[in-house]
Amino acid sequence: MKKHFILLALFTASASLFAQDFAKIDPSPMDATYYPTKAAQRFFESTPEKVEALTPKIKILYSRPQKKGRKIFGNLVPYDKLWRAGANEIPELILNVPAEIGGKKLAPGNYSFAILPTKDNWTLYINSTTDMWGVYTYDKSKNLSEVKANTSTTNNEIEAFSISMYKKSEHLIHLKMGWDNTIVEFPITLM
Repeated sequence: MKKHFILLALFTASASLFAQDFAKIDPSPMDATYYPTKAAQRFFESTPEKVEALTPKIKILYSRPQKKGRKIFGNLVPYDKLWRAGANEIPELILNVPAEIGGKKLAPGNYSFAILPTKDNWTLYINSTTDMWGVYTYDKSKNLSEVKANTSTTNNEIEAFSISMYKKSEHLIHLKMGWDNTIVEFPITLM
C-alpha cells in the first residue's frame, strides 16, 4: 500500500512538472489565412485538379487582438505610428508564388509586414525580417515594398482584428484587414 502511495505521489509531482512546460492561452490567439481561402482543406476535394487549384499561393500568420469595448484607431493603435498589424509577433507573409506588391516584385519566400495607420489611409510595409515581437526592433531599411490604401468604415463592428484575402480579378488578390469599424484593402498581383 505504501509503495502505491509513493508511486502515486511521484506520478502526480511529475505530471504537474510537465504541465508547467506549457504557456498559458494567449488572449490574442495566432491565426492563419490563405489564398485561396480553402487551401488548408484542399485534400478533401474530389479530383486532383480541384486539389491543385487550391494549392496555397499566399499564407499569412497573425495574432488577433480583441476590441473589448476599447477605442481602437487613434487610441489603442495610435495614428502616424508604426503598428504590428495585430498583437504579439509581427505578421508573417508567406508567398508560395512570385507576387507584386506596391509595384515591387517579390520572390516566393517569407516576409513580415507592418502598417502605418492614419485617419484616412494605411501604408503597408513588406519587410525581409521575420520573427519579430511587435515593431520594437523594426528596421525600415529592410523594407522591400510599400503600398498605401484608403480606409473605409463599416457599421458592423469587428470585434477581433481580422485578415482575409480574396480574388478581385484575374491575378489580382486583395489583402483585406479590419478591426472595430475600419476596413482597408491592399492589392497583390500574382505573377
